[in-house]
Amino acid sequence: ETASTKRMYGLDHKFAHTRTYGSACLLARRLVEQGVRFIELTCPPVGDGADRWDQHSNLKGGHEANSLAVDQPIAALLADLKQRGLLDTTLVVWGGEFGRTPFAQGSNGRDHNPFGFTMWLAGGGIKGGTVYGRTDDYGYKVVENKVEIHDLHATMLHLLGLDHTRTTFRFGGRDMRLTDVHGHLVKDIMLDPPAA
Repeated sequence: ETASTKRMYGLDHKFAHTRTYGSACLLARRLVEQGVRFIELTCPPVGDGADRWDQHSNLKGGHEANSLAVDQPIAALLADLKQRGLLDTTLVVWGGEFGRTPFAQGSNGRDHNPFGFTMWLAGGGIKGGTVYGRTDDYGYKVVENKVEIHDLHATMLHLLGLDHTRTTFRFGGRDMRLTDVHGHLVKDIMLDPPAA
């Protein structure tokens, strides 16, 4: 890789975790170039007792360190995929296990919030710059365009060329589907949504 590419990914950053995640993002780009179909990257643990984005304590410091570790490398990965013509065919999904409650847990943390949280998707048929859904004024519960996990999975499968209603397999004597009996495509976030 060129020196400018390494710099773009943060491989010369003073924060070691930015360098670690930058190396992972650069490796992910190389894997995409080689045709690897599924790649998962995880934020590196950034400190003693740090549980990545699961800050039940030390919310401000933990999230600041996580952001410092991943922001530059993620931006570089997206820009690099785009400049190489790979972003159109690569679906990038960023998310976590839960959102955080809008109220404190202990003196400086937040508990899990399954009622409203943010994920973002880029490339791979996603309509850039689209904001879909809204929580209440406190960021606690979804009040507009709720997306259930089965809807997200159905949409991701569609963007990967699979009809979620046809991904049935036999398990425990039952025909099961990856989205169970649920899941609707979130058409408003797709560049070319299927006809109704």
